[in-house]
Amino acid sequence: MSDSDAKRRLSDWFRQWQVPLRRFLKGKTAVPSADLEDVAQEVFMRLMRYDRTELVEHPQAYLYKMASNVAAEWSIRSRRSRPHDSKWLSDLVASDQPQRTFEREQAEREVRRAIETLGHHQARMLKLHFFEGLGHAEIAVKLGATQRSVKRMLIKGYDKLRHELDPGLLGDITDGHE
Repeated sequence: MSDSDAKRRLSDWFRQWQVPLRRFLKGKTAVPSADLEDVAQEVFMRLMRYDRTELVEHPQAYLYKMASNVAAEWSIRSRRSRPHDSKWLSDLVASDQPQRTFEREQAEREVRRAIETLGHHQARMLKLHFFEGLGHAEIAVKLGATQRSVKRMLIKGYDKLRHELDPGLLGDITDGHE
């Protein structure tokens, strides 16, 4: 049998038995589902390196036996390369707190909603004061207003926000910045 005939024969085996082979490997508990494709590919790569295909009387049985051996090798190799120790689990601590993040986002949405109830000038002044850190004098210069009117607008804005917002809400917002 010529080399090209042997390769064609192996390619035919691959096409014919690739799906049944994957199902067979899936049934093997030694093969994690994430490794199924890799193990199947390894089986066919080894098969391609075999140059005496004419000696194989039952190709599917040969293929499955080879797959069992490759799966066993992968299982042994993975146990050696990634040893597991239960004490490592105690070191794994999630840094994110989904409930806390959700509460914080909800509080921030509520603050944005409350700010939208303010007049345009009040909202702008509050944003300049908190987000840009400007004082009364700087806000007055930036907006072309007097310091007294800036102070009065900020006081009225704070008062309106106090009435709009839930008193427990500020605790939710500031807890995340500790």
